[in-house]
Amino acid sequence: MFTGIVTDVGTIRKIEHRGDTRFEIATAYDLETVEIGASICCSGVCLTAVEKSRNTFVVDVSAETLSRSTLGSWRQGSRVNLERSLSMGDELGGHLVSGHVDAVGKVIAWENDGDSVRFTFHAPAEIAAFIAEKGSIAIDGVSLTVNAVEDDPDGCRFGINVIPHTQEVTTFGDLKVGDPVNLEIDTLARHMQRMLTSRHGVAHDGEC
Repeated sequence: MFTGIVTDVGTIRKIEHRGDTRFEIATAYDLETVEIGASICCSGVCLTAVEKSRNTFVVDVSAETLSRSTLGSWRQGSRVNLERSLSMGDELGGHLVSGHVDAVGKVIAWENDGDSVRFTFHAPAEIAAFIAEKGSIAIDGVSLTVNAVEDDPDGCRFGINVIPHTQEVTTFGDLKVGDPVNLEIDTLARHMQRMLTSRHGVAHDGEC
């Protein structure tokens, strides 16, 4: 489990294609404190550290994950938002993020808004109902607040503001119109939708 607060931006050092795809990621983390088997959120995807050296760690990514996220577009030199897993008692600075990508969205516009940048993203129809104004969403592993939502025939457009600090400490400073992004909806919204659509329903006033 994560919070959507990025603590380092890593760089893809090496890519190796085997049964799965192996990525070697350079990081500023003190890897002496990272155990083999530890979970690290990499641009919104929870991955397992399977090897490490002094300043790099290695993750294996399945074809399923590549097909459902932006990781298939990673190249040597790509920059990656990193967050180590949440420990009991840690400050929850963003919102609860699982590292399980729900869909791939796209940057469709951006503009300066004071010192911040206002991005507009498109989300596909399968997750559009889970995106709400003033709700939380994780974009490439970054916890953000939705400012506005507008439905369209293919899903929805939604806007977020990124302050200068977030631009500097994440990959948001690199985003361009047309770039794909990993989207993870709020866990609470997912469970609420399940409660509302389950054939079993929810008992009310003593009914079952």
